[in-house]
Amino acid sequence: MDDIVKQAMAKWPHVPDCFGWLGLDERGQWYMRDDGAQAQGAFTSGQPGAKGALLTHSKLLDFIARNYEADAQGRWYFQNGPQRVFIELQATPWIWRLAADGAVTSHTGRRAEYLACLVDETGRVYLNTDLGLGLVHSMDVQTVAQRIEVGDWLPQDVLAAALPARFAFVRSPQQQWQVAQTRA
Repeated sequence: MDDIVKQAMAKWPHVPDCFGWLGLDERGQWYMRDDGAQAQGAFTSGQPGAKGALLTHSKLLDFIARNYEADAQGRWYFQNGPQRVFIELQATPWIWRLAADGAVTSHTGRRAEYLACLVDETGRVYLNTDLGLGLVHSMDVQTVAQRIEVGDWLPQDVLAAALPARFAFVRSPQQQWQVAQTRA
């Protein structure tokens, strides 16, 4: 985490959390979801405009990557100064890119160590790593197939719906927060 972010957190410790404004798609791209995008539906709804606007500013993307973490409840967030901006996940908290030799790198540029290969009922490929579970980027599935073919990786079957509970992550912190608000 950036030092300037830590300083802001110490200076303003009680800034409310932010839900629904940032999403991570299954290709490792970040989307800003303003009120209009949120009004179109959930990040994963498939409704036109619900994803929001693709972020492309390289310095902003680097800042998000350096300050991307999970809380104890498995909700992933971007620490934006003193405010936690919780992330809506289209698939998993990590999107993996693979080198030809099988080296694993996250959508945030972090290196990870392979632990296991999983394939869901639709054929989507996930890797469990020392950083946690992530979906393999669609452009790198052929590299996974090569690792399996040579016997380096042994795929295990998994149900996609079981992944959040099994790997302790929350796909929609906004939905979880809204449910908690209605109970309060």
